[in-house]
Amino acid sequence: MIAVIDYGVGNLFSLCSSLKSIGADTVVTSDIETIKKADKLILPGVGAFADAARLLHERGLDTVIKEQVAGGKEILGICLGMQLLFEKSYEYGEHEGLGLLRGSVVPMQGVIPASLKIPHIGWNALHFTRESRLMRYINEGDCVYFVHSYFASDCADSVIATAEYGEQLTAAVERGNVMGCQFHPEKSGTVGLNILRAFCEEVAK
Repeated sequence: MIAVIDYGVGNLFSLCSSLKSIGADTVVTSDIETIKKADKLILPGVGAFADAARLLHERGLDTVIKEQVAGGKEILGICLGMQLLFEKSYEYGEHEGLGLLRGSVVPMQGVIPASLKIPHIGWNALHFTRESRLMRYINEGDCVYFVHSYFASDCADSVIATAEYGEQLTAAVERGNVMGCQFHPEKSGTVGLNILRAFCEEVAK
């Protein structure tokens, strides 16, 4: 069973529809005991980092996520959910993340050319930086859909793919049982479904 963690941030309908279409046994939940029983976790999210981190903490979900991941359970963060996996974010101040990956979330402004619009919205090609389980069913140059103004930085040990938007920005990460997509796989057509399939499938040991 895949537990999609519902902490009050974002519309989960399209993600759940995508998971259903690939045959994943999925439950949307904020219940700690259900999360503990799940085989894998997905942490979605849209909006502001500080609000999301606060909601996770108020519900005790930050603690259970860290405990489950420390025990070896796989997690996939999507968009803001991926950003929450890192140590901190500099979105309107400095805010603590889950600390499951090394690195920080920083603004695009001042990094990409001033001529490019922020937020970055649209389809961009993925450039693989190393082999990964999460990307095993897709190809170099496949396009996915982004909506974001901040990106993960100082995280070279976990980056598996980048996307060019004036600069090469972190697009996906994977380190052990912790994975993340800055883009929205549930809005990225067949490519996105294949990424979700790669996460949901069991891998032979």
